[in-house]
Amino acid sequence: MRLEVAVKNSRAFGRLLVFAFYLLRLPLFLFRRRPADASVRRILLLHHLLLGDSLMVVSLLAKARARYPDAEIYLAMPKLAASLFGERPYGVIPLGFSPKDVGSIWRLFRLPRIDLAYLPADNRYGWMARALGARWVIGFAGDRPDHKNWAVDELRPYPQSPMTWSDAVMELIDGAGPAPFSLGQWRVAAEALPFNLPSSYAVLHLGASSALRHWAPENWNALAAAIRAEGRAVVWSCGPGEQGLLEGIESLAEDVVVAGSLSLRQLRFLIAGADYLVSPDTGVAHLGRVACTPTLVLFGPGPATLFGNGAFWQNCPFEPVTEPVFPCRNQQILFFREVEWLRRCERFHGDAPGQCARAQCMEAISVAMVEAGLKRLGY
Repeated sequence: MRLEVAVKNSRAFGRLLVFAFYLLRLPLFLFRRRPADASVRRILLLHHLLLGDSLMVVSLLAKARARYPDAEIYLAMPKLAASLFGERPYGVIPLGFSPKDVGSIWRLFRLPRIDLAYLPADNRYGWMARALGARWVIGFAGDRPDHKNWAVDELRPYPQSPMTWSDAVMELIDGAGPAPFSLGQWRVAAEALPFNLPSSYAVLHLGASSALRHWAPENWNALAAAIRAEGRAVVWSCGPGEQGLLEGIESLAEDVVVAGSLSLRQLRFLIAGADYLVSPDTGVAHLGRVACTPTLVLFGPGPATLFGNGAFWQNCPFEPVTEPVFPCRNQQILFFREVEWLRRCERFHGDAPGQCARAQCMEAISVAMVEAGLKRLGY
């Protein structure tokens, strides 16, 4: 039993499986060439990104469907994010996997042979695509270290002008972009909730992947008071393990508090019924986007130019609130690639050299700025 658990939770066994299948498939790669469009029957989009990035990749899925309307399209991604794709937007077949779960990797190897494999972020998964027998593997150039690129057949240059990441990943596929996203492409299924929903409410999501993206409790409290004054109920939200963020929050008896107790599907359903969502730049903000719920996002370390709507999400009500130029938002790395036009901050929270002890970029966002943003959204 202990050995079974160890195998399931070890990257080493997954890597051994990939390496073994890579060697078995090696003869297939000796005379490989890109399949003609007319012969493309199966496509794989392969990544292991965080929730928000996983949702932004829907643009690549849409373009693949537009270019190859009759192909089977598989989307291999983290299990948690894959749970959202049960409605199969754009006809995709979601496949949840984890590098630490050999069983989930084995299920990928049971797929029919893939014609085209796309890597929107990390090129290390090119080795897995090759092990799966993919006829042609496409990713962005510039990933580091260089050995991550060796298994990629076609390395495309990263866009040289500012654009959102959703629009950038579509550059992996030739041709015009797909139609902008609409709710008809991905209906939000009803989910049972452990409470009754108010008739009119706003969701305030407190959590984020980094403490440097947190907004001060006094700001949230002031915003909540303004929302209640308009006659809306307040729903407080945070993820599993983030319950400590509620300590400075002055919730009232009539408020709803959701502290990591909902599944992602339940949370998306909750957000879909809201008048609007206010969130830091984190995965939940993108849940608002795919539900087409008016969403206001607080951008501190991350740039709105990279994670805003762009062309693909243009029909989804979205309002970024940020100080557009901040001196320490000066890093140019995106998925280990240097992007000349990019200005962001990915520093860790702490007092050590190279870390950031205080999120001044988030402190610069005032309640008045957020209220003005909500007015631009129509509230």
